[in-house]
Amino acid sequence: MPKVERAIIMAAGLGNRMHPVTLTTPKPLVKVNGKRMIDTVIEGLHKNGISEIYIVVGYLKEQFAPLVTEYPGVRLIENPYFDTCNNIASLYVARGHIENAIILDGDQIIYNADILAPEFERSGYNSVWTDEETDEWLQTVEDGIVTSCSRTGGKGGWQLYSISRWTAEDGKRLKHHLEVEFEQKQNRQIYWDDVALFCYPEEYRLGVRPMNKDDIIEVDNFSELVALDSSYKKYEGGKKA
Repeated sequence: MPKVERAIIMAAGLGNRMHPVTLTTPKPLVKVNGKRMIDTVIEGLHKNGISEIYIVVGYLKEQFAPLVTEYPGVRLIENPYFDTCNNIASLYVARGHIENAIILDGDQIIYNADILAPEFERSGYNSVWTDEETDEWLQTVEDGIVTSCSRTGGKGGWQLYSISRWTAEDGKRLKHHLEVEFEQKQNRQIYWDDVALFCYPEEYRLGVRPMNKDDIIEVDNFSELVALDSSYKKYEGGKKA
């Protein structure tokens, strides 16, 4: 059975939808009820014995420097394309570390560290089954294999979350496909997830890693931040009270 040996945390983005808080603080370093979001991610990885951690930084990158001393095993990788390309650039600059890796966003809150367990059967995303209508990416699964994914959502499917595991074989394949898309095709305005799910779906046999909706929260925008932590109400209207 494959086992995660390393982690790649995406933390380079501008976080525009969380203005004004992210005008001065990178989104993964924003505190929610007193704790930075990225801390819940790193601590969850450590609880699962995953200490080789690469954090891809870009926007306000210098603010991430203390993490290297705070957490053993953390290394920073700079994404110089963070303000001109979509997040395909972040995985492209970290493409040498994808084999047997777990890839996850730094701007989410992990409530249940078990969802980051290192053992896995096949490459794929942590997902939550939903019968309700959603506008999030939704996967259709047949016999344990993802057969399609909708970017516009739907209902009655597996909602994809920003946690995925990749075997050594699929990691090599994904590295190659990233290079083709980013270097040769100059296809730089897509999500890195598009590469396996939409650009080359026939070359991967992805599965899903079931989890519960309350295991994790993805904080997408300022209003969701305020709903979680009322102390940010002082920023409403764009100015700190």
